[in-house]
Amino acid sequence: MTHRKPHILWVDDEIDLLQPHILFLEKNGYELVSVNNGLEAVERVSEGVFDLVFLDENMPGIQGIETLRRIQALRPHLPVVMITKSEEEHTMNEAYGASISDYLIKPVIPQQLLAVLKRFLHVNQLQSEQLLTDFQQAYRTITMRLMDRLDARDWMGIFQQIVRFQLKLTDAQDTGMLDMLDALTTQVDQAFTKFYERNLEEWMAGPGDDVPTLSHRLLPERLTPLLELAGERPIYLIVIDNLRLDQWELIEPMLQDKWRVKAKSPYFSILPTATQYARNALFAGLNPAEIARVHPQWWKDERDDAGKNLHEQELFQAFLKRIGYERRSDYFKVTRHEHGLKFVDQLHTTKGNGVTAVVYNFVDQLSHARTDNDVIKQLTEGEAGYRSLTASWFKNSTLREAMDWMAEQGAWVIVTTDHGTIRVEDHVVVRGERDTNTNPRYKVGKNLGYDAKHVFEVRNPEAFGLPRRNLADSYIFSRGHDFLVYPNNQGEHVRRFKGTFQHGGISMDEVIIPWVELEPR
Repeated sequence: MTHRKPHILWVDDEIDLLQPHILFLEKNGYELVSVNNGLEAVERVSEGVFDLVFLDENMPGIQGIETLRRIQALRPHLPVVMITKSEEEHTMNEAYGASISDYLIKPVIPQQLLAVLKRFLHVNQLQSEQLLTDFQQAYRTITMRLMDRLDARDWMGIFQQIVRFQLKLTDAQDTGMLDMLDALTTQVDQAFTKFYERNLEEWMAGPGDDVPTLSHRLLPERLTPLLELAGERPIYLIVIDNLRLDQWELIEPMLQDKWRVKAKSPYFSILPTATQYARNALFAGLNPAEIARVHPQWWKDERDDAGKNLHEQELFQAFLKRIGYERRSDYFKVTRHEHGLKFVDQLHTTKGNGVTAVVYNFVDQLSHARTDNDVIKQLTEGEAGYRSLTASWFKNSTLREAMDWMAEQGAWVIVTTDHGTIRVEDHVVVRGERDTNTNPRYKVGKNLGYDAKHVFEVRNPEAFGLPRRNLADSYIFSRGHDFLVYPNNQGEHVRRFKGTFQHGGISMDEVIIPWVELEPR
């Protein structure tokens, strides 16, 4: 396959004197068309396809600026580089006012021309080549590291590296490298799952040097020191339900004009990676079994019909009281747009607070809507669509408006989440009694029937900080891209869940989640 040579139009009334430059560019792979006046240049642009124009500023007939305007009227996106003898400010201002792409001062040398062409015509190719080199090196390094004895910090670093390449390769639209990355991610995720399953029980037993921060230790380990450092400065704890690391990486650039990232350190969600367990544990500073024991009035069993996260404010207040925090605090939950508008209207009431917790539920609602709504499913087809819709929401959200106000108040802001989510593809059949829960990523109940090779089973829930109503209750969790279905109406459930984003099980996307500390610029 032969590649089309870039076509360059060079406009100069002394074009004959520039033949050595033209020959140089032709030897370097460019197709040159030369004309000696502006009118002919406009005619050539109207008739042919060019990739860039070199345009002399001072010519007989129509001058360079007028030629530029006529070319832009025909081809608004065609790069035009002006070549001029004048460095006078008014000439440059006029050229830039006419939206010139760049300018060169005569006399020009061939290497200057080549540098301009590479910058305008080959930057994407050069960036892609560098991205390919970087990815190939990272691929080899990560693959080799999987043979080492990795700790939690290592896994966080590897996952962050994978997320960065997911975003870069998606932007580059390189499907070949994306396929390689998907294969690598699956391999890494399988190894991480084994690491997580092997260590979780020990981690739940108590903190230590090699123990990652877990959901129920997040506020004790990370918020408490900030409350002491903040003094009179207010802190806003923003929990965006179901926010993944890749989604945060798209949101972060939108905040850079008003916020500086003070610290960014992921933490590990507990099991199940689901709101009832992970977010209650986050606000309580207790694992679910401890919540059920210490605050039974605020813990709802899987079999209860009532909402499972109706007492986060009470759990948060109890945590603050337990650590001896005496300044005023508040809690808000935003589940609909009108709630967000009301929250923004009420922000002034939080000025005297030491800490204010805010829960935004949009991303979680998006994942659930994708399961049940064909339109949303089409809009979020694939990982890139899911990320993009999340970024679009934040860009136009009341949360962004609220954060602008917080920046004006000089507040510190923490953005975090309770768990992530993963796109599920492969079903695993499970049998359970009538009152077994419905979540497709985990099951809890008695007399569960399953193939132990395909799930992570927890027969001693208390050791994992999990409550149980009956002594016979056990938990099972799906891994990777699996989801759990019952034999009854199996086909219907497979059609409903396959290709949707779910949470509750074990994967890097669900477990390794953001904690970001921001301070105003």
